[in-house]
Amino acid sequence: MSSLETLLPLASSLANAKGWDDFTRTLMLAGKSLVPLPAEKRLAETEVEGCESPVWLATSDEQGSLMAYSPSKVIRGVLAVLLEKANELTPQQRSEFDFERYLSRCQLERYLSQSRGNGIKSVIAKLKGI
Repeated sequence: MSSLETLLPLASSLANAKGWDDFTRTLMLAGKSLVPLPAEKRLAETEVEGCESPVWLATSDEQGSLMAYSPSKVIRGVLAVLLEKANELTPQQRSEFDFERYLSRCQLERYLSQSRGNGIKSVIAKLKGI
């Protein structure tokens, strides 16, 4: 396994969760680590279309790292896991990285509804293009 495929701490915690309750608690705790996208960046052009819950995704002005926000605690957790990995990658690596496989290794598909899963695919498509 290459270093690009290594699960980072938040993803590893999810992969090691035992059962639905532990997974949900771990996912919500992951969401607390997400640096929220400032309200002034939550604009139509930063909103991700196709999500069940509103999601905004943009870069910070200072470091160029990705930031996101959703009012949904579950989705904030997923965003934290995605951005933990995405912010470790160069834009080129990010555009080629298999985020769906990465999330699958965290057991996410077992715990998310199909509509939420489809929304996450929209988030991944947008973050690959930033």
